[in-house]
Amino acid sequence: MLAYLRKQMQSALEARAALKTEIDGIVKAAEDAGREKLSADEQTAFDAKRAEIRAKDGEIEELDGKIKELEEDEQREQRAAAIHARHGQGGERRERVTVTSEPETYRKGGRTSYFRDLFRAQMKGDSAAIERLGRNDREVADRLERIARGAEQALEGLEARALTTTDGAGGEFVPPLWMINDYVALARGGRVVADQVRPMALPPGTDSISLPRVATGTATAEQATQNTAVQNTDATTNSVTAAVATIAGQQVVAQQLLDQSPINMDQILLADLAADYAVKADTFVINNNAANKLGLLNVSGLNAITYTDATPTVAELYPKGADAVQQIHTGRFLPGDKHFMHPRRWAWMTAAVDTAGRPLVVPAANMPQNALASFDAVNSEGFVGTWHGLPVYLDPNIPINLGAGTNEDRIITLRSTDVIFFEGTPQAEAFRETKADQLSVLLRFYNYAALHASRYPKAISIIAGTGLITPTF
Repeated sequence: MLAYLRKQMQSALEARAALKTEIDGIVKAAEDAGREKLSADEQTAFDAKRAEIRAKDGEIEELDGKIKELEEDEQREQRAAAIHARHGQGGERRERVTVTSEPETYRKGGRTSYFRDLFRAQMKGDSAAIERLGRNDREVADRLERIARGAEQALEGLEARALTTTDGAGGEFVPPLWMINDYVALARGGRVVADQVRPMALPPGTDSISLPRVATGTATAEQATQNTAVQNTDATTNSVTAAVATIAGQQVVAQQLLDQSPINMDQILLADLAADYAVKADTFVINNNAANKLGLLNVSGLNAITYTDATPTVAELYPKGADAVQQIHTGRFLPGDKHFMHPRRWAWMTAAVDTAGRPLVVPAANMPQNALASFDAVNSEGFVGTWHGLPVYLDPNIPINLGAGTNEDRIITLRSTDVIFFEGTPQAEAFRETKADQLSVLLRFYNYAALHASRYPKAISIIAGTGLITPTF
């Protein structure tokens, strides 16, 4: 859960940084135009962005509090483990002593085995084994110290053989070291798009959320002459509905694994379920294709921009981006605010150079004069730069297997506040009773979500076509 919350915090901080960049851009546009005040449209956009930043600050503060609580829990566990390691089960801290005439703990022909004690100490926490291992460490340190002083010329009672780490030639006595605490978690993407659209808490007690919509509006016209009828056009209405979906996963774990593992396997597996939920929620927003659950790529009536080219270039893609932006302007009558693309598409763009070998996508700090985009950060996902004046976000969950050749990705440009993602509170649970008959534990993670992506189809532009096939470098 801590890893999941940290991913959410990273996304929230990136979103706030992008909003701040947009606010700075609004102010700079007014300054560049030599105006002391913002225009009405600029002021509206400025106030909206400030409101989004305040909301994002509240989200960041809440996430920070949850992360601190979990980090404090981890610190308490680490302190308890450190105390246990120092004092053992007996509660007595053992100071370093000098061994003189007592027999060595793991001497040849002795009753104790170093490797058996190593196993018991690491896997079972055997206090007697821990004590013997500590005693052996002190014995070795003391013997080496005396050798260094010249008190002994050789180690007595030790046999020297030409052995290696190969099994059958001594290798069995070199046990593998399992660094359990540094386990390698499964690499998964985040939920960039899902975190960049308008978030709302899912209302309880419903399986769908419907919004009334004005389908066709009223009208006005110039009056022909005085005292004659004026224009009379009736508005029509309809509604858009978002069905509530359940995104869930489970894992059955043997009780023995939970009992015998030196780390908390239930926490590891629940965190992995949470990480996969983040991916699936993001995919739900991007590409879901079911009635009343349409993702951005499948909304009916959106702005479709086709880029067809057997040998695509970044220069040819550039006008398509401008088209994506202007279609939102002319269809939604408000500006889009974000681009989303797969990391491979942005990498392809950053690799482009002009005829003189100069890069076309360069750091914003360089103040480029002939660049078609600029990047502000190097990220595998999240905010990376700007294109056509709008922030660019990378999301590895954007599909790359679309089109006739199943090798195309998509570029999404949208007015993010027009898309609403309703989400409940994630639930992570463990059930022992349901699997008691087979000595197993069922771990479960689930959440409810609904997406309103079809409120304003013209607020979404999708660039698609053979020009977005797998890039070459």
